[in-house]
Amino acid sequence: MATHPRITIVGAGLGGLTLASVLHTRGVPCAIYELDASPTARDQGGTLDLHPESGQRALAEAGLLERFQALARAEGEELRLLDQHGTVVLHDPAEQGGNRPEIDRSALKSLLLDSLPPDTIRWGSKVVSVTAGAITLAGGEVVESDLVVGADGAWSKVRPLLSEAKPVYSGLSFVESHLSDVDARHPGAAELVGQGTMFALGTGKGIIAQRNGGGRIRVYTAVRTTEDWVRSAVITKEHLLELFTGWHEPLRALITDSEDELVPRPIHALPVGHRWPRTPGLTLLGDAAHLMSPFAGEGANLAMLDGAELARAITEHEDLDTALGVYETAMFPRSEASAAESADNLLLCFSPGSPQPFLDKMLSYGVGGPDHE
Repeated sequence: MATHPRITIVGAGLGGLTLASVLHTRGVPCAIYELDASPTARDQGGTLDLHPESGQRALAEAGLLERFQALARAEGEELRLLDQHGTVVLHDPAEQGGNRPEIDRSALKSLLLDSLPPDTIRWGSKVVSVTAGAITLAGGEVVESDLVVGADGAWSKVRPLLSEAKPVYSGLSFVESHLSDVDARHPGAAELVGQGTMFALGTGKGIIAQRNGGGRIRVYTAVRTTEDWVRSAVITKEHLLELFTGWHEPLRALITDSEDELVPRPIHALPVGHRWPRTPGLTLLGDAAHLMSPFAGEGANLAMLDGAELARAITEHEDLDTALGVYETAMFPRSEASAAESADNLLLCFSPGSPQPFLDKMLSYGVGGPDHE
């Protein structure tokens, strides 16, 4: 292209930031419009394991892989799978030189933000409408573009221009809570969870806990329930503990001892295989394109890979529509495979007899083994 296209990214999540970062390394400017007032306006979420073929590959494209490796926690790769009685049925310890280290989402976001020119992101920008050639902001400002990229998550404002698909409730909801300074204040929880992620699963419910940086544990109490329940019920510790009557007491203590408010998080997903016809001037990435449950561990990794691959396509093809076709042709099948795995794993994790069905799958992949400690 003789001149750079005018690129507008809606959303400053990991996918949108990766797209902007890789474009910047290749000398292509862009602008991101983000509803949040600042990078720290809300909680940025838990810890992520970045995969070499996707998240780490994207960071390499942005020239950020070495800085990521300095921030990442190799010990966070540890995985523990328990039943409701607290029996460890699988323990996959973090290995020296493992290839999927963990990093807090906030630290990863800061890494990407620091790679961008300071005027790239327009914080506090509410997008009220989108066309193939422009976005309109609250207040009436119109930003004209050659390309509008929807990197704006599950409830994307851009997606309706490309697809009639909407996220559907999965039948599972999380209730998020936190424990802080766990090694000193909650040593039992620290030992139970370990340095990585712990899954305690039973039929239709579970307790999932992640070790975060700074001595924090993030707990997700998972329940098979109606969407009405999680949106309308007043969720209390007492209510959750009643749902987990008979479970191992140290597991229940992850609920009892939790701090701050309980945050309901209903899990939604787009249809597996979601795609759209090639539409000039528009595309999607990340959750806006292929929202899935977290049970394949691929959401953030795919969003970042989407961003890097889209940036490469834009800079390696003179025609913008050709570039978008190249990007989408590769993105659709890889996201479909991950979305199918995510949907399957959700069913396995909370099916009758759990955690055995999920354990069988993990062992078939050669992950971990029975823990006899």
